Order: sequence, then structure tokens, then C-alpha cells
Amino acid sequence: MQIMNVFTWLNDQLFKMVWLNDLMGKLVENVFGLDLNGRTGASLQFFLFDTVKIFILLSVLIFMISYIQSYFPPERTKKILGHFSGVTASTLAALLGTVTPFCSCSSIPLFIGFTGSGLPLAVTFSFLISSPLVDLASVILLASIFNWRIAFAYVVVGLFLAVVGGTIIGKAHLEDQVESFVYGNGNGDIPEEELTRKDRIVFSVEQVNDVVKKVWLYILVGVGIGAAIHNWIPESIITAILGQDKWYSVLVASFVGIPMYADIFGTLPIAEALAAKGVGLGTVLAFMMSVTALSLPSLIMLKQVVKPKLLAVFFTVVVLGIILIGYLFNFFTPFFM
Repeated sequence: MQIMNVFTWLNDQLFKMVWLNDLMGKLVENVFGLDLNGRTGASLQFFLFDTVKIFILLSVLIFMISYIQSYFPPERTKKILGHFSGVTASTLAALLGTVTPFCSCSSIPLFIGFTGSGLPLAVTFSFLISSPLVDLASVILLASIFNWRIAFAYVVVGLFLAVVGGTIIGKAHLEDQVESFVYGNGNGDIPEEELTRKDRIVFSVEQVNDVVKKVWLYILVGVGIGAAIHNWIPESIITAILGQDKWYSVLVASFVGIPMYADIFGTLPIAEALAAKGVGLGTVLAFMMSVTALSLPSLIMLKQVVKPKLLAVFFTVVVLGIILIGYLFNFFTPFFM
């Protein structure tokens, strides 16, 4: 019991950052003179707290992930994956995606490199699905908003979707549906550079700066939308469209997310607000997955790399997987809460 109390305290203070929420509440009351029970005050507290929390966690986690990633440059990764085949290779590629803090668009250049080096489509698409959908940072951020069960379950089903999706695409034998220039993109054997500890730290800091520059606007927009949903849109309106009793809620959430472009860091505040309004867990996760894995800009970029038939197969496999996962999470919600 004592150990659980310590774990709960650490979880609340380090990941959920209860202290930061209290601090922002005092800031809103004492500096801005707003009532936390009012819509404006509550919205401002939500916005300040979630923004600062996400940037803190994002910076720390991306630094740690990038430091680990520095030991696995693309050339070394290609060699490692090249030693495996079948589901094992797809699983390793999906796991690799969890340590690449990229959005869907940023993952495509690595997908081109892996495909051009001769790796099977099952492997490269497992990576392409996993990379924007699941990363180690998402585990911490999901746990900070929901709980650890949901965070780990999200990662497991995300990896499962990546492996199964990649395997299905590989079994379809659509290698001729990849644009010819991709296969001429192999770089041969490039000598691997041995990095010093200082080099790895510099690389990690650069990755933090690069990721923050790419996502800061989406985070602010996402937190702003979350604050509006949380405090300004009546619960009755949201539940009328996406309530847990609506059989079509997962379908709506999945297809509404596709035209949007954001990564998981910008999507989480919206997910948090929707869950607080009574939207089903599976519906929320389906929305998150569709935004991160099937955003319209990433599909447009992928269209330049693969032909329509392969693009259609990729889209169909992923969207059906997301919808199935959404319904399963809604059904098993009591287990996770």
C-alpha cells in the first residue's frame, strides 16, 4: 500500500503535474482576477496548464528518445531490419516507429529510404503506420491525461495495427505500385559515424528544437480547441453527436479527424476535453488515430510516392483498423477506467 501511495504521488506530481494545475489556477485568480468557476477563468486555466505541461513533457521526452535514437541511425537500422523477415521484421519496424518522434509527413522520407534500400513493403508500411501513431512520448502524455492502463493499451493496439496493416499490404504484393524513383533512392553502404556523448546530446537538443518548431502551433491550436470544448460547448451538443450511446460515433470521429493535420501532442488536449464531456474512450482514440495516421497532408505527400491502388489499400486497411479499435475500446471501457 505504501508503494502504491508513492507511485500515485509521483504520477500526480511528475506526469499529471497537479502542482502546475494549482499554480496556473492561482495565476488566473490572482494575476488575471478571474473566477475559476467561470467559463473564462476555467478556459484560461485549462489553456495555460495544458500548454505548459505538454511543452515540458514534450521537451524532456523528445530529448530522451532522441538520445536513444542516436544509437540507431538509418543505415544501421536498415542493416538490423534486413536480417529479419515476416512478422518479426514488421514488428521490429513498428517498434522502431515508437522511437521516431515524427508526424505522418516527416515519416515519409524515412519510408522512402527504407523502401529504396530494398526492405519489403510489409516492413516499411509497418514503420509508416507506427511512426506518427505511437511513440514513447505518447505513453507519458496519455497517462498524464487519462491513466496508465489506457496509455499502454493505446500503444499495444497501435503497434498491433501497424504490424497487421503492414503485413496485409505486404501480402497484397503491390511492389509495382511504388513509384520507380523510390527504388532508385538507395544510398548504398554509408559508413556509420561513431558519435561521442557530446554529439549525442547536441543531436538530442537539436531534435527537441526541431520538433518543437514543427508542432508548437498545432499544440496551441489543439489546447485552444480543447479549452473551448471543455468550457464553452454544452455537453448535450457533444453527446448528441458523439455520445457513448451513438453507434455511429466512432465512424464520425474517424472521418472527421482525417482532414485535420496535427500530431498526437496537438490532438491530446482535444481528446481530453471530449472525454470530459462524455464521449466514449474508443471514439476519442479513433479521432486521435485518424488525425495522426491519416491526415490529409500526409496522404497527399504519400500520393507522390505510391500509386493510387497502393494508396487506397493503405487508407482502407488503416481506417478499418482504427474503426475496429474504436469500437473495441468503447466496449471494454469499464476495464480501463
